[in-house]
Amino acid sequence: MAQTALSPRHASDAELLSQLIGTQECQRLYSGSLQPFFGLDTAEGVPSQCLIARELVKRWLAEELERRTVFATPEAVKDYLKLHFAGREYESFVVMYMDAQNCLLAVEELFRGTLTQTSVYPREVVKSALRINAAGVMFSHNHPSGSTNPSRADEHLTQTLKAALALVDVRVLDHLIIAGNSALSFAEKGLI
Repeated sequence: MAQTALSPRHASDAELLSQLIGTQECQRLYSGSLQPFFGLDTAEGVPSQCLIARELVKRWLAEELERRTVFATPEAVKDYLKLHFAGREYESFVVMYMDAQNCLLAVEELFRGTLTQTSVYPREVVKSALRINAAGVMFSHNHPSGSTNPSRADEHLTQTLKAALALVDVRVLDHLIIAGNSALSFAEKGLI
C-alpha cells in the first residue's frame, strides 16, 4: 500500500523532515530542533535536501517581497532576513531598496565584517541607493552573539545614514537587527 503524503499544515516537524530526507535519516539526525538542518550554510552531516529546501524557501520569500508592498507584511521581511542571515558567524550589513510604493527593487549585502562588528560607509550606501534609483531603503544587520539589542553605534549609524540619504530624497523605512530566530525593528521600537 502506498504511503500518502501528510498535510504539511498538521504534520509535526519530525514528520515533515521525514518526508524530506527519509525516516531513517530523520531518526538519526533530528533531536527536537530544526536549527541544525536549516540554520547553517554548510553544515557537516546536514542532508543536501535540507540546504536546497532552505534556499528554495529563501527564494520564494524574495519573490513574495518583490510582488507586494513590503510594509503590508513586515513579518515576511523578518522571515526573509532570518533566512538570509542564518548561520552567519560574522556581521553583515544588508540594504533592501524600495520604489515609491515600498515594493522591493533589490537586496544587497553591502558590507561584511567580523564576529562582533562591521564597518558601514554612508557614501557607499548613498551611491548604491542612487544607482538602483530607490525611493526608500531598509537596513538590516545580524548579531551573531544572539542578542537583538541595538548598540549605541547601531543607533548612531542609523541616524547618520538617515541624514545622508535625506539629502538625496531617499527615505529610511526601517533598520532590523537579526539574531538567530529573533528580529528587532527600529521602526517598531520608535528608534527611526
